Amino acid sequence: MSAARAPVQEGATWLRLGPRYRAPLLVRQFPAEVAFGFLGRVAPTTEPVEMTVEAHRLSSRAALELLHGARAVAEVELAEGHGDAATPELEAERATAEALGHAVARRTQELWRVGLRWVATGASRPRADAVRARLAERLQALGFRTRVPRYEVAAALAPVDLAPSGPRPTGFWQTLPTDGLAALFPFADETIREPGGVLLGLGLADASPVFVERWSHASYSWGLFGTTGSGKTFGAALTILRSRWMRPGLDVVVLDPLGEFSGLVRALGGEVIALADGRAGRLNPLDPATTGGDRREKAARVGAMLRALFPSLHDEESAALDAAVSALLEPPEAAPTLGDLAAALAADPRAPGRLGTLLEIFRTGSLRDLNGPTTLRPTARCIAVDLRGVAVDQLPFHLTYVLDWALGRLRQRPGPKLLVVDEAHLLSHQGATAEFLDRVVRHVRHFEAGVLVLSQSPDDFLATPSGRSMLRNLYAVGLLRLPQVSAEARAFFGLTGPEAEWLPKARLPRDAGYAESLWRIGELHLPLALVASTPEYEFLTEALAAGAAAPRAGL
Repeated sequence: MSAARAPVQEGATWLRLGPRYRAPLLVRQFPAEVAFGFLGRVAPTTEPVEMTVEAHRLSSRAALELLHGARAVAEVELAEGHGDAATPELEAERATAEALGHAVARRTQELWRVGLRWVATGASRPRADAVRARLAERLQALGFRTRVPRYEVAAALAPVDLAPSGPRPTGFWQTLPTDGLAALFPFADETIREPGGVLLGLGLADASPVFVERWSHASYSWGLFGTTGSGKTFGAALTILRSRWMRPGLDVVVLDPLGEFSGLVRALGGEVIALADGRAGRLNPLDPATTGGDRREKAARVGAMLRALFPSLHDEESAALDAAVSALLEPPEAAPTLGDLAAALAADPRAPGRLGTLLEIFRTGSLRDLNGPTTLRPTARCIAVDLRGVAVDQLPFHLTYVLDWALGRLRQRPGPKLLVVDEAHLLSHQGATAEFLDRVVRHVRHFEAGVLVLSQSPDDFLATPSGRSMLRNLYAVGLLRLPQVSAEARAFFGLTGPEAEWLPKARLPRDAGYAESLWRIGELHLPLALVASTPEYEFLTEALAAGAAAPRAGL
């Protein structure tokens, strides 16, 4: 029997149409925020659930009158409340009505009369009721307030009308702005498929692939943040591998404080420079070649390096160092060494006396291997600078002069290049090094290069202006499992409440077989699974394990 001729039977909370029972559920109040991918959590494909959105636009005049009235009521109640417990809610209502009023007047928002109807179906009444009950639980967990229409089933299931005048149950209609209405539609495709891009991950809601082409945007730099065990290293290695597949000529330089990428670089046919053993060669931190001959810029970078090594430097000591480095670099062909700097300060009676003692570390101390001209000139396209074995308190210094050298390499070599900075928080604690990292991220695009910044938490960078500037200049930011999401991080990245609550619960690779992450790509927020194919997984697992198993001298 066709549905058009099927017998109809109506109960208090259900309607039977032929062999199927239909159990409606209405939304009588929307939450303040809707979690990303909420439709996939509310209406899984394993249960027979329908959703209907009926929306009618209000005229601008009607919308402004409505908002003016809502604001006036809130102000009156606030004036009469005298510290009532509802004051914060009324304050929010007044502010929202005012902001929406401005948006409607500017025609950037409209108001809509919206009805949201869910219908659970089943071959029997108990089955339909059970599906509806589970649906109501999931909606309520997300902040929706629902109700089952009683003796109003026919009105609740009436077809959509072109005019909002048909019979509807009490409380069916709600007023939403354009943004709120848009959040209810699952039909917008928020995935990204950029031609020539690398596979970043699969959407958690529908496994849709996301391809991002790094070199087609204003910034070529990305960031990846996550706690230990969140899959950050594997995700970065996967990005390097796929980037090399898409661009076989891509130059890659990895600044690797923990030596985690050395096995990967060797597996890619690259070269690993282990600085701690002293056998790989020397990088002269004062070599002006890294700045293309810009000696003023070189003097500024040397100042940042030394402040990373000696955080207690006073302003007058920093000024004396800057003057001495500038003087040493002034001759056009000069390539001074750290020993030359120590000698120049020792011979200057105006230099603060403590500087000579501090710089002795480069002549007779643990950093004497850096005292000399640059002898390290690697030719491989893929390089890792392994800092295992370096004294922990000297890591920021080593990372800074190696970053200076890497930037010089990016400047000199043609074609696309990728610089990976692991444990980047080591550069965030000193203003000079944080500013240097920010400048690198902002300017490497001029050398056809991008930076991949890796660290455990974005909060390490939100505490300083340079750190926030660096984060703003990352086109794509991936957030994996974080121990907590601070109010500063939530505001900076524009995270919703549900997004901030989800990140500390994001599943880890050891539990799910893949890392769950939330990516901010341009204006989009995309929840993605970082998944490797079987060949990728086997290759990377073996390569990363080889790096982890390498001896760690000095640790």
